[in-house]
Amino acid sequence: MVNLELPWEPLYTQSGGEPYAGSDSAFYYWALASTVAFTLVVHTFEAHLDARQRSAYKETQFPEALEETVSKIDEERKIEASKKKDKPADKQEGSTEEETNKDKDGKTGETDKNKPLLPQLKEKFRGAQAYGLDKINFGMVASTFDVIQEMLFLLLGFLPFIWDESVEFGTKFGWTEQDNEIKISLMFLLFTTIIGTITSLPFELYSTFQIERKHGFNKQTLGLFFGDKVKSLVLTFVIGGPFLALLLHIIKIGGKHFYIYVWVFMFCFSVFMMTIVPVFIMPLFNKYEPLPDGDLKRRIFELAASLKYPLTKLFVMDGSKRSSHSNAFMFGMGNNKRIVLFDTLMTQVHDDEVLAILGHELGHWKLGHTLSNFAVTQLYFGAAFYFFSLIYGSRDIFAANGFDDQSRPVPTIIALLLFMQTFWAPVDKLLSFVLTIFSRMNEFAADRFSAELGMSKPLITGLTKIHLENLGAMRPDPWYSTYHYSHPPLVERLSAMMAMEKKTK
Repeated sequence: MVNLELPWEPLYTQSGGEPYAGSDSAFYYWALASTVAFTLVVHTFEAHLDARQRSAYKETQFPEALEETVSKIDEERKIEASKKKDKPADKQEGSTEEETNKDKDGKTGETDKNKPLLPQLKEKFRGAQAYGLDKINFGMVASTFDVIQEMLFLLLGFLPFIWDESVEFGTKFGWTEQDNEIKISLMFLLFTTIIGTITSLPFELYSTFQIERKHGFNKQTLGLFFGDKVKSLVLTFVIGGPFLALLLHIIKIGGKHFYIYVWVFMFCFSVFMMTIVPVFIMPLFNKYEPLPDGDLKRRIFELAASLKYPLTKLFVMDGSKRSSHSNAFMFGMGNNKRIVLFDTLMTQVHDDEVLAILGHELGHWKLGHTLSNFAVTQLYFGAAFYFFSLIYGSRDIFAANGFDDQSRPVPTIIALLLFMQTFWAPVDKLLSFVLTIFSRMNEFAADRFSAELGMSKPLITGLTKIHLENLGAMRPDPWYSTYHYSHPPLVERLSAMMAMEKKTK
């Protein structure tokens, strides 16, 4: 083997700086160097995309493509409203003209539903640009901090240091590294989680109480924020602790083909979490109340029944106690499906638009997107643990990261972390981009599904209202949106639905 000069070794090593001289030790040191180089290249590329998006947020002119598209939508809505107005009162769908023109407060006049969308978007454009600019500037600072922290942890030997501290702490309970690796691994999880929480806390506080509050979204208090944080940490240890212990135990006793047993375990754990999270964990953070009886509830159950979606419960979630952002989602296993509507959504859109949005969400289920996403996740776990099995136990990769004491056992949790940070990182980044593209395709398909149910117009207006209420980006940079957006930009979705509706007509 060619004698390569080692680029560096971590500042902290278990054997006091004497590197392990295995047969492939030089290769793994260069693998560590490649990890650093890859991380810096990715960060540089993403910083370039961020800079492009920041320039887009600084534009003061309303995007021409969006203006042209939405103006056509407004014109069609105006024509339809005029035709409906000219109909005799006894032939109109619904009630009298006066009742039709009542808004949510019961006042007569032009309703929010009938207001042109383009003036509303233009009114929100400047605020959306300012909100996006604040977020991208903050994101660039936060991502730079994350990269610097990651590089320092690699170069200073953070992992071997925290592991050794965990071993030292375990001796107070009579734990030995040889016989109590899983217990020490749980202590390692405790230390790293606390450190990660502390380093990320200032950024979370600034994002929530500066940026989100500045633009009118944040509704939570400091007490609620830290209460959520404590609950999340407790859940991490209550659920994550046993999960990690079982995972490490399976790897250690699974033999040469442990990845098969791990794969089965990950599948079962995924199903378990999909079952308990919405039923037991989410109610710890939000209140879920049944949607009151009425026309909307009846229509939602009728829509679900027409698609053979086994809807059993329909909830409204108090999302407004934390943020004015809106959303809707579905969950449940087998024949016990449930739908959750944010209370903020109920105030931002009308019943027809709620139905159209749920038609989109049900489209994901009907078209198999939910199952395909689950299958992709399971295949991801299987591939990751298979390739991990190929290097598991290698002393060389540990030596390159400061674990160069041959007299000590190989910590399984460290092996897994180093594998994810080095060999799997490029694969993970590539798969992430592929899944982003796949997600955008699914969003177009779900839009088309809702439109084919005859709800294209309320879906168009509903999506537009949600976008403007959430101050979504109205002129995203094409490179940035292609790389980052799991949902297509608004103008692309509106244009696609208009073209489909025109083709149908």
